[in-house]
Amino acid sequence: MDSDGRYEQRVVWAVVDTLIGPLLLAATREGLVTVVFHATDEVRDEALQRLASRLGSEPVEEPGSPLLAEAIRQFEAYFAGERHSFELPLDWSLISGFNREVLRELATTVPFGTVVGYGDLAGRVGQPGAAQAVGMAMGANPLPVVVPCHRVVESGGGIGGFGGGLETKRRLLALEGVLPEPLF
Repeated sequence: MDSDGRYEQRVVWAVVDTLIGPLLLAATREGLVTVVFHATDEVRDEALQRLASRLGSEPVEEPGSPLLAEAIRQFEAYFAGERHSFELPLDWSLISGFNREVLRELATTVPFGTVVGYGDLAGRVGQPGAAQAVGMAMGANPLPVVVPCHRVVESGGGIGGFGGGLETKRRLLALEGVLPEPLF
């Protein structure tokens, strides 16, 4: 507790090696709070600095933390092809409003091995003309892979954009059987 009798925000993190490269996972007492692609030292340090600023607490590297153990186990199982969904508590504090609404809809209605169009997802949250806003929400997703923004594609069959890079999106969709595995 702090001097005012409130519980201090505790943020722990670890880097997990995956078939799409290193991922930074960070969690609070509420649950997994962020996943960051391409977690090289520089990317990791920038992400941790942003996280400290947003949450008001310095993240601590603690790969053995009980707050991260289940998330790490589920990520390893997902990338091994042994898990098709994540069953983790999530801390939604880094996202709000329309973006949170869209991401929650995505997380609960677009299962492994399927895709949805930006416009279709907009319609599901009652905003049928908001395909571009859905794209912005995907770009703001603090919990990629778990909240599967890689499953959102263009209505005309294009892959669309992706904050983790198009090659990462292709690899995730291939892992889920939506696209063929890359030849090299």
